[in-house]
Amino acid sequence: MFEYFIIGIILLSAVLIGLETSEEMLADYGHWITWGNRLVLGIFIIEAALKIYAVAPRLKLYFGSGWNLFDFTIIVLALLPSTGELAMLARLARLLRVLRLITAIPELRLIVATLMRSIPSMGNIMLLMGVIFYIYAVAGQQLFHEHDPVHWRNLGISLLTLFRIVTLEDWTDVMYTAMEMNVYSWIYFVSFVVLGTFVIINLFIAVVINNLEEAKQERLASLRQPPSRDGLIKELEQTQAALQKLQKQLQDTRSD
Repeated sequence: MFEYFIIGIILLSAVLIGLETSEEMLADYGHWITWGNRLVLGIFIIEAALKIYAVAPRLKLYFGSGWNLFDFTIIVLALLPSTGELAMLARLARLLRVLRLITAIPELRLIVATLMRSIPSMGNIMLLMGVIFYIYAVAGQQLFHEHDPVHWRNLGISLLTLFRIVTLEDWTDVMYTAMEMNVYSWIYFVSFVVLGTFVIINLFIAVVINNLEEAKQERLASLRQPPSRDGLIKELEQTQAALQKLQKQLQDTRSD
C-alpha cells in the first residue's frame, strides 16, 4: 500500500507540473499548485527519511543502492529555491520527479537495467554501423556532390544525410534527386537502407531482448529467498506428522 501511495504521489506531481505549463491555470490556481508541489516534496522527504531510518545505522544499505541515490538526488535538487538564478534549475528538478516512476515500478527498473546492460554489447554494433556510415558517406560525396551539393557537399553533410535516410524520413526525395543524374543511383540508397535500417536496428533489438531475458532470470533468482531455520523446522515437523499418519494407516491395514 505504501508503494502504491508513492506512485500516486508521483502521478500527482506529474499532473501539477503539467498544470504549470498553462498560464490560465497558474493565474486561477497558482497558489494551490504551489502548495501541492510543497506537499509532494514534503512526502518525498518523509519517504527518504523513513527509508534511511529503517536501515540506520547501516546507511550503506540505503546509499549503496543506485536507485535510492537517484531518488535522493532528485529530492536535493527539488529543494533549490525557485527564484533568482536557480529558478530554471529548480523547475527542471521538479520535472525530474516524474522519473521517480522508474524507481517506484519494478518493471520499469527492469527495463532501465536492461538498457544499461546492453550498452557494452551495443558498442560493437555501433562500431560496425560507424564503418558502414563512413563508407557510404565517402561514396555518396564522391558520387553526388556535384549534382546535389545541398545533401552531399562534404563528409559531414553526407553523414547527416545518411542519418536522415536511416530514419526513413523523406529519404526517397534524396534518392530521386540522385536518380536524375544516374538512373541506377537507387542501388546505393536501397542497399544502405537495407544495411542501416533493417540489419543494424534488428541487431540492436536482438541485443536488448537477450539482455532483457538475462535480467529477468537474475531478478527471479534474487526473489528466491533461501529457506530460514524456522521454515525448515516447520517443514520437518509436517513431514514427521505425515509419516506418523502413514505409519498408523499401515498398522491398521495389517491388523485388519
